[in-house]
Amino acid sequence: MEFPKENILDTWLEENQNAEIDRFIERNLEITQKVCVILKQRGIKKIEFAKMLNKKPSEITKWLSGLHNLTLKSITKMEVALGVDLMNPERKYVYLGMVAGGSQDLVSAKDDYEQSYYTQEAV
Repeated sequence: MEFPKENILDTWLEENQNAEIDRFIERNLEITQKVCVILKQRGIKKIEFAKMLNKKPSEITKWLSGLHNLTLKSITKMEVALGVDLMNPERKYVYLGMVAGGSQDLVSAKDDYEQSYYTQEAV
């Protein structure tokens, strides 16, 4: 779908740039997109999703449009119904492989060497 070049919303956003508004819109679209993907993967129609949330289908359509101001309450309702965490997705780790030559090449044999461990705290 292509919007008209003179879109009122785009014009207003360009003239009144605000980092908070930009981030809000970005997060809102991320959440609605995640929900739409989950519904599609699970074969759940919007009318079924509305029943799961005890809402009218028209309200769910509005929520998932990406233009609706989602509240924390509505996001939590969707999370509970779908059994997912929409606000804090799982971290994904990538295995980068081994260092050529083995670990002995990385550690010097100096007497002042101390072994240390790297741990990452949950954020």
